[in-house]
Amino acid sequence: MSDVTWLAIDTATDVASVAVRVGEQTFARSIRGARQHAAQIVPLVQAVLGLAQLSLAQIGGVIVGDGPGGFTGLRIGWAAAKGLIQERQLPLIAIPSLLGAAHAAAVESVAVCYDALRGQVYGAIYAFDGDEVKTLVAPDLFTIPTLAVRARKPPDLVVGEGAERYGETVVAWTGRAPVGIAALPPIAGSLLALYSYDGARRAIEDPRVVEPVYGRPAEAQVKWETRHGRPLPHSSR
Repeated sequence: MSDVTWLAIDTATDVASVAVRVGEQTFARSIRGARQHAAQIVPLVQAVLGLAQLSLAQIGGVIVGDGPGGFTGLRIGWAAAKGLIQERQLPLIAIPSLLGAAHAAAVESVAVCYDALRGQVYGAIYAFDGDEVKTLVAPDLFTIPTLAVRARKPPDLVVGEGAERYGETVVAWTGRAPVGIAALPPIAGSLLALYSYDGARRAIEDPRVVEPVYGRPAEAQVKWETRHGRPLPHSSR
């Protein structure tokens, strides 16, 4: 990792996490409950900085968990990240939260499934070999059966709240029970580790206009466009 002290934020699921690395040591904390994200993300940042005995002025850049994932959660995390970098014009890096969860699972091949509702998941499959990662199935909307078809062979593990929701189908596919996000180490810590992986990150050139990868429009946007018969102005579609 570079000499910059990076702070990482992930809010793509029901479990929000923040992490910072000092030397070889990573300090991380998480909270569970999507309704707490907006109120607790800044106190969570402050708590992690306190653990690391750092001030905000010592942070040199922010890594934020990219989508697809929960619409509201992603907006909260990205708003917090943009707010932190704004005053000092710090660099902002985005790394897929799905990839962060896969790294946190600490197995060779892992499928990550975030709940997308409507019987679907935001899913991806990754394979790790040391400090290298290969995307076996790129992030997209799936049902568990369609993800299994794309996978060709079962992964070592399936993680995520979407995997838990359709647990019986996951067990039929892999022979193993899925693991929830809350059972994994904080994803923000994995985002820090993934910074050095080739192809894992995207640098944000203009944080003022960039948006996370949502995966699909929010319910409110879909209803507005259906009612008006045209795309929502300034939407991320």
